[in-house]
Amino acid sequence: MVFTKRLRDRVRSGRIKCSIRIWTRLQVKVGGRYPMDDGHIVVDSIAPIAIDDITHDLARESGFDCVEDLLAIARHGKGDQAYLIRFHYLPPGAWDTSPRKHRRRIERS
Repeated sequence: MVFTKRLRDRVRSGRIKCSIRIWTRLQVKVGGRYPMDDGHIVVDSIAPIAIDDITHDLARESGFDCVEDLLAIARHGKGDQAYLIRFHYLPPGAWDTSPRKHRRRIERS
């Protein structure tokens, strides 16, 4: 997942933990790790949403001042399906200790 430079500091600090993406098809998966700077973005959940369901609060949570600013960045290409992606940032050298991974380890034992 790629983030604009102005959002990256807030993603790394944990202030931004979700993103709206408008794609023709889903391009990430839950549990997937995607490089960002020296660390990784780890996808915690994905939910398809209607573009009309993107609220001011959701735009602010995603790091934007308003819905229009978010859509200006999120809308690129021919995509018409919106996804709410929740994630966490994994700094360089860190181990992912999210509850989801821990549960998966327990279930396999």
